[in-house]
Amino acid sequence: MTSAGYVLHKRLSADTIDLGRSQLCDIRLMNDRTWPWIILVPAVAGIREIYELSETQQKRLLWESSALSRGMMDLFSGDKMNVAALGNMVPQLHLHHIVRHEGDPAWPGPVWGKQPPVPYDSSELDRMQRSLQPVIGVLR
Repeated sequence: MTSAGYVLHKRLSADTIDLGRSQLCDIRLMNDRTWPWIILVPAVAGIREIYELSETQQKRLLWESSALSRGMMDLFSGDKMNVAALGNMVPQLHLHHIVRHEGDPAWPGPVWGKQPPVPYDSSELDRMQRSLQPVIGVLR
C-alpha cells in the first residue's frame, strides 16, 4: 500500500527508531523509555489527516491501530491506551500509541511537554525490540 513519493518526515525519523513495516504503515518506536510508545505512519505521500486516506486505507489504519493497541496493552499491562493524531509539530499523518500507567510521570495528563525524552540505551532498546516482535508481527 506504499504510495510513490512517500518519505518519512525528518522529525519522525530523528525522534524514533524503525521497527519495520506493516501493510500500510511505517512502525516507529519513540526514543523515550519513559513510556511504551509506538507511532504508526501511513506510507502514503502528502497525507496530513485520516480523512484524506482512501476508505480502504482508513479501514486498514483502524485495524492496525487497534491490533497494535491490544498487543501493547497486553504486553505492558497498561491502565490506559492513549491514541492520538495531533500533527501540530509534524504535519505528516502519524498516530501515537502510548501505554499509560496510573502514577506514571505525567498521569493523568498528557505526556507531551511533561519532561525531556529519556532515550533508550543499547541494551534497553534490544530488550524492547525483542519484546515487541510478537506485537509487530501481527501487523504484517
